[in-house]
Amino acid sequence: MKAYIFDYGGTLDTRGNHWGRVIWHAYERAAIPVSWEQYREAYVYAERTLGRNPIVTPTWTFKKLLDVKLRLQMEYLFTKGYWTADKKLFTTTQLSLLDDLYTQVREVTTESRQVLEQINMPMVLVSNFYGNINVVLQEFRMAHLFQKVIESAVVGIRKPDARIFALGIEALQLKPEEVTVVGDSISKDIVPARSLGCHTVWFKGESWDDKVEDETIPDRIITQLQQLL
Repeated sequence: MKAYIFDYGGTLDTRGNHWGRVIWHAYERAAIPVSWEQYREAYVYAERTLGRNPIVTPTWTFKKLLDVKLRLQMEYLFTKGYWTADKKLFTTTQLSLLDDLYTQVREVTTESRQVLEQINMPMVLVSNFYGNINVVLQEFRMAHLFQKVIESAVVGIRKPDARIFALGIEALQLKPEEVTVVGDSISKDIVPARSLGCHTVWFKGESWDDKVEDETIPDRIITQLQQLL
């Protein structure tokens, strides 16, 4: 093995946990009185809204992106009548969630950066993201780690399409069997990377839908990024 390809969201910023679960736990800590099913609707609505509409600009920080995501979710819950709150409570709760989650993601990305800085191999980032991943990497002091960043919104290819990983391999100028792909999703990271002949490491965390994955698919499973060392 001569190089790594890393996923970003759900891998380097949440310790392998799906962002939907990470935000839900913040809802629980804030005691927002909605059910898991109601929250899932709101989460999916916000993700589809951001994915289908040119809302995010390349200059957005992650904090700005997270702020908008939370606002879209909470407005959905309010509009559907799942959560009733006056304007002041709505605003203070949103700000509390934002502070909670942003503090957490800063801690996790710091941990990830410290691990990756110990890897003495070329690294490329391949991510499904909104067009602002380079600003996010700068925000969390991770931009220097990757010799190339390949982002779905920029290249027009989204995981699980294996072609986006092929671009990563091409950037490394290596053979697939010389590259290891690390990601949190079996279907979006591990399966397409393996189809190209790459080695694979599944960063196993809390999944979105509690699906039981086939753990024989990845070459290796980790539950902490430090285990790569």
